[in-house]
Amino acid sequence: MKYFRGTSDYLVTPGLMEAVNAAIILGRPLLVKGEPGTGKTMLAYKIAEALNKKIIVWNIKSTTVAQEGLYVYDTVQRLNDARFGDRDISDIRQYIKLGPLGQALASEEQVVLLIDEIDKAELEFPNDLLHELDQMDFYIPETREWIKAKHRPIVVITSNSEKELPEAFLRRCIFHYIEFPDPEMMKKIVEVHYPGLSEKLVSTAVKRFYEIRNLRELRKKPSTSELLDWIKVLVDERINEKEIAEGLPFLGVLLKKTKDVEVARRRLSSV
Repeated sequence: MKYFRGTSDYLVTPGLMEAVNAAIILGRPLLVKGEPGTGKTMLAYKIAEALNKKIIVWNIKSTTVAQEGLYVYDTVQRLNDARFGDRDISDIRQYIKLGPLGQALASEEQVVLLIDEIDKAELEFPNDLLHELDQMDFYIPETREWIKAKHRPIVVITSNSEKELPEAFLRRCIFHYIEFPDPEMMKKIVEVHYPGLSEKLVSTAVKRFYEIRNLRELRKKPSTSELLDWIKVLVDERINEKEIAEGLPFLGVLLKKTKDVEVARRRLSSV
C-alpha cells in the first residue's frame, strides 16, 4: 500500500500525514477542519496527485441534499423523449445520472472523493450519508440495482466549523485540525512556491504578515494564499525590505475589508 507523504509543493506536518494514512488504512472518511487558507481543500488534490488517483469533487451548498450525491433520475428528459417519440425510453438506466459519491462508488479503480465544506448543508445532511459512507453502497429503486464499491474511495471531507456536525457522523471519521502555520513553517511554504528569494526579504514580509494577523480587531485575517500573492506583488514591484518593514505596501492584497485596512494602517503605520 502506498502512503501519503505530501508533495513537493504541499508541505504536511507529521500529524496531518498520520491522519491521512490512518484514513486510508481504515477506509474511513478524513474530516479536516481549520481556518480558511490552511489548505484543507487542496489536501484532497495533493493526495490524488501523490497517489496517482483521479479526484471527484462534490462542492456542498446550503441547498445540497444527500440524494444529489448518489444519483438523480432525469424524469424531465425522459418525458421530453417520450413526447417527441424519437428515442427508446424503455431503458431507464439512460436517465440515471450518478452524482459525485455515486461516481466514486461505481468507479472501476480507487479514487479520491472530496466533499468540500460539508457544514454549509442542512444539519441532517451528514446523517443522511451515514450508510453510504460506512457501507460504501446504495440502492437505485428505479433500476432495482445496488451500486457497491469495488474499491473504497479515499474520502476527504472539509469543514469550516460553521455548524456542529452530528456525533454519529463524527464517530465514523478520522479527524484532523490543520493549525495555521507558524512563521518558520510559513517561510518554508514561501520557499516551496518562490524558491531563491532573498531570505531577508521573506523574513521581513512574513514578520509583517504576522503583525497584521495578530491585530485583534481584524474581522478577516489574511491567509497563506494571500501572503503568497502579496510576496509575488512585492517582488514584481521590487519593493525592498525597508519599505516592507516601515510601511504597508499593497495592503489590499492581504486585507479585503475596509475596516481591517483602516485598523492595520492605524495600528502599524508607525511600526
